[in-house]
Amino acid sequence: MSASEIVLWNDWACRNGQLVSPYLRFEFAETIARSRSDVRVAILEDENGLAGFFPHHAPCGGIVRPVGAPMSDYQGVVARPDARLDLARIVRDCGTSALVFDNWYCPKGGMPRARKERDGSVMVDLTDGADAYFQAQRALHKDHFKKTARRQRAAERDIGPVRVVLGDPKGDAFAQLQAWKSEQYTTTGKLDVFSIGWVQDVLENLRRREGQEFSGLTASLWFGDRLAAVEFGLVAGDIYHSWFPAYDPELSKYSPGLLLLHGLFEQAHERGLSRIDLGRGGAHYKKYYASYEVPLDQGRMLVPGLASAGIKGWEMAESLAGVMPERLANLPVRLRRRWSQVSAFQPRLAPRLASFTASISL
Repeated sequence: MSASEIVLWNDWACRNGQLVSPYLRFEFAETIARSRSDVRVAILEDENGLAGFFPHHAPCGGIVRPVGAPMSDYQGVVARPDARLDLARIVRDCGTSALVFDNWYCPKGGMPRARKERDGSVMVDLTDGADAYFQAQRALHKDHFKKTARRQRAAERDIGPVRVVLGDPKGDAFAQLQAWKSEQYTTTGKLDVFSIGWVQDVLENLRRREGQEFSGLTASLWFGDRLAAVEFGLVAGDIYHSWFPAYDPELSKYSPGLLLLHGLFEQAHERGLSRIDLGRGGAHYKKYYASYEVPLDQGRMLVPGLASAGIKGWEMAESLAGVMPERLANLPVRLRRRWSQVSAFQPRLAPRLASFTASISL
């Protein structure tokens, strides 16, 4: 990538002069490429010249995935605003017949034939400051914010003063976050992404960049001298994207995750942040904080070929399994989704098989 191409990339990631998401910046793809050897960038051109960039991973099992997927919370082509691009052709030119995505940013309405689901990434708009934001949200959800305030008072009464710290130069809070998340993944039968080498490298790289214009940011919640919750997110420009949150399960009655968010909102302005992105997904608490949502799609773009035929075969098997008893009917779905997730994290076959075997819980 030339310097001029990187400048264009980051300019196009800012629609109307405002950054859409840190995940769409060049630096995110570059960070992943430092830890994985299969990162590629399709450079797109049209009659007007350079038209866009599609950062992705080289096909694995015939499937191409956006860079960082499924860990990247925004995915897509970063393109010139007036560019008209054919995603099916991009998939073919990437040397495969299937593109699978789970957080596809689609500013021009998306791709109905490729979309399986659409959800919104919840945005917290702090442009007018935290006080104005909280005043507006309390007017809409009075009971929720009263309950949260009571829990903060209870934590201060039972344990100690509540405070939120942004930054973690020694990495102690980040280490505790990893321990809590790994335990959570194991308890719920999910793939422990922190056990994967390249994920560790990426997060540590981002953590060491704290304070730079593009970096990770560790936020921690303390009750007195006791660490109650930690979150690691991604920062660029004026936006912070919530990424990996975790809390001490022994303190759950105080809602430490929400208290951490409140503290983050309150300190956002002094950090130069005017937007907090809580990510896609239907966590019930997000409705109390949403200023608006950014549509993101989950689905796949298929063109004729072996990989697309394999995906269609799996989907047919899932459909036929619907006539079986519920536990057996869900089995093909669970196995396919877990295999797809593990394949995205582990491009090489041997570690993929090991991770898959270790992660399944029938």
